[in-house]
Order: sequence, then C-alpha cells, then structure tokens
Amino acid sequence: MAGDTAQEHALRPQYKDSFHPAQAKEILKQVLEGELKDKTYNPELTSQWCRAIADEIKKRLKELNLPRYKYVVNVAIAEQRGEGIRIGCRCFWDSDTDASAQEVFMNESLFCSAIAFGVYLY
Repeated sequence: MAGDTAQEHALRPQYKDSFHPAQAKEILKQVLEGELKDKTYNPELTSQWCRAIADEIKKRLKELNLPRYKYVVNVAIAEQRGEGIRIGCRCFWDSDTDASAQEVFMNESLFCSAIAFGVYLY
C-alpha cells in the first residue's frame, strides 16, 4: 500500500516505541500522590476516586504516544487499618512486547494500589 510505513507492518515495536515499566511506574506514582496526598478515606467517595485516578493514568499513558499499545488500568483504594492486601491477576500476553507497572500509595487514612498494563496490538 502506498504511504504505509515499515512500523505499521512491524511484528514488534522498536525499543523507543515500547511500553517501559519504569516510565509507567513514575506516572502511577505522580498521579497517586497528586490525587491522594491530602485525602482522608471516605467509603462513599472511593469509587469516584478510583475511576478518576484510573482515567488520569490512562490519559497520561496515552500521551506517551506508543503506537498500537492498549492500556488496562486497575485502581483499588481501601481504608488504612494496618492490614495487608494481596492483589493477583492472570494474563495471556507476549512478554517481548507487553508489560505492567504497579505502585502503592499510603497515608494515615488510606492506601491505594494501581496497576497499569501495556499490551501491544498486533
């Protein structure tokens, strides 16, 4: 096809166009701190906060302009009671192109876990 680039037909992204977990982790950290640093746990508002945080993370990941990447973002907020939490997930993906990043934010009142998945669309 006329005008197509080699990147459009590549089976794998170039390194510069790949999802880098360290870069994504920094975005997660910035968003969580920016959104939650002054918040006190409120069970009536956590659903709204989770949605807003996930949307902001996804927006910031999209601003990286990584061609053909799709993003899945999961955010959970709970009251800080000194308890632990384990979050697990299972995915079927290509470890050469797909990756994830996670970050946890805590203050005296709440904790938040955020996970971002970058999945290359073939």
